[in-house]
Amino acid sequence: MGLSVFLTLLPIMAIVYLMVRKQLAADLSGIVGWVLTVIITLLFFNTSLGISLTSSLAGIISSFPVSLMVLTSILQITFMQTTGALQRIVVFIKTLAPTDKAVQIMLLNVGAGTLLVSIGATPVSILPPIMIALGYSTFVAVALPAIGFDALCTFALLGAPLVVFADLTGTPLVESAQVFAKFLPVISTLIGFGMLWIVGRTRLMIKGFIPCVLAGVTNGGVAIAMSHIPILQSGIVLTGVVAGLCTILVMLAYLKLTGKPIIDRSVLTEEDLSKEKDMSLLVALSPWLILVTILLILNFYSPLFTLLFQDLAMPISVIPGQVIKTRLLWNAYTWVLISTLLAALIIKPSGKALKETWHKWLKRAPRPTVAAAIFFAIAFVLNNSGMQQVGDTWQVTNPNSNMIAVLAQASAASFGSMYPFVSSFLGLFGGFVSGSEASTIAMFTKYHLLTSKLLNVDPLIVIAATAIGGGLASVISPAKLQNAAATIDALGIESEVIKTAFIISILLTTASAIMAMLFI
Repeated sequence: MGLSVFLTLLPIMAIVYLMVRKQLAADLSGIVGWVLTVIITLLFFNTSLGISLTSSLAGIISSFPVSLMVLTSILQITFMQTTGALQRIVVFIKTLAPTDKAVQIMLLNVGAGTLLVSIGATPVSILPPIMIALGYSTFVAVALPAIGFDALCTFALLGAPLVVFADLTGTPLVESAQVFAKFLPVISTLIGFGMLWIVGRTRLMIKGFIPCVLAGVTNGGVAIAMSHIPILQSGIVLTGVVAGLCTILVMLAYLKLTGKPIIDRSVLTEEDLSKEKDMSLLVALSPWLILVTILLILNFYSPLFTLLFQDLAMPISVIPGQVIKTRLLWNAYTWVLISTLLAALIIKPSGKALKETWHKWLKRAPRPTVAAAIFFAIAFVLNNSGMQQVGDTWQVTNPNSNMIAVLAQASAASFGSMYPFVSSFLGLFGGFVSGSEASTIAMFTKYHLLTSKLLNVDPLIVIAATAIGGGLASVISPAKLQNAAATIDALGIESEVIKTAFIISILLTTASAIMAMLFI
């Protein structure tokens, strides 16, 4: 058993070594880990090469809600950048809440951060330059955008991790969201205090107590409302959009009630004023406004939702006996692409801007897309190891030849009743390795289902705790921190950020773990 557990964990350990010690990128480390996984299943777990490769293909197809969303959202944000739309939005954001630092932090990193990541934009790329322009240090400008949106990572990329969770567990979307929502008001609020501590230690935490609690409770509370109020449940994949927007509105209302200015244009430079003249804010926002409008119609108009989500689920059976519902016409990546094309009619980009968009997209998009997909491939190889062709389906004829079953048995024996507590830290580990909550869910879901069955505990709580831990790993993810540092020419600062952020991520994950134990 000991050797089997070691061999099962070896690919993950190899990925961690390559990323941490050799500074190898997530996509390349993931590919090495996938190759090693396939070799181990072939040599030690009685799995043919054909079954491993077929499982990998199934994993890649299952990753589409995430990997294709990464692909299309990078196209959209690159288009907005090259046409000047993104810069125009940044000019507006710079003017918000200049006199209250705590409110400004919540407004930008919790409110705007959650909103941005939910529609497929990247807070760690957009917010650091704004933080620098507002006078924050490079350390703060890297750390805060990487942590502010973490609580609602489940609803990133228009709910892509939630869709993965629902598909892999066979749980309806709304019920899946209800499981996550239990954690979010507390986690959101604690993230707020973590950010205040980074910026101003205990003094700012005390000074910003009220706006921090308001922002955290609003952000997490909206998730509870969206998943429990029947009229809102149809738009469950838009939870992050609504939560981010509501958090921004609550912060603005707080400023109004306390008599502080909401907008201060004195911070704008001549260059900023020139950008304002070149493009209106509505035109700059058009890709996101079109996208959100389309998704509201798709999800709240019941006949259309039923048609695209259920009737046209477009199932694919790569593995005999297993069905993957692709939902190509419902998933957000299709509409990100369409909204970008429609917005081009409004923004009217020049030929130069289109050419620049194309070349930058080809340079930026492939590797993050591969990184998103490869961890799904690894998860599916692990899940299907030891499978044999039996009639028209695949079956595990010997439980000891399935890597996930081996891990489940070892975990149940080692952790017992403390397993739900440990699951949050497994998520933190998975998020650090893969850089994605969705990938973390893919990697651990079957493992948790088997272990929870052995221990007779609620697997949905266990998986949700793992997923939240995966989201909290964003603040210590080398890929995300390097991205943030690169946008403000501060490469190297990420190593300092990790030292501080690691403590915060451990404390937040501990809170999630305690909540999991209480919910169980």
